[in-house]
Amino acid sequence: MNVALVRGTTVQDHVALAEIELCGELIIAASAAGEDRLSADRIDEVLNVSTGVEQRRGNIRE
Repeated sequence: MNVALVRGTTVQDHVALAEIELCGELIIAASAAGEDRLSADRIDEVLNVSTGVEQRRGNIRE
């Protein structure tokens, strides 16, 4: 009887992993929030994004 060898064929989807990490950050922020929902500004802060207006003004949050 021959047994097929299993190689280290781990496939990583870096985009999917990044999305999972961002979802985790949102879940943590939502669980720590005192209100029922996160505001759009709080979501942007958690995801470290800014609007085009903020970028042009140089007010990018880091």
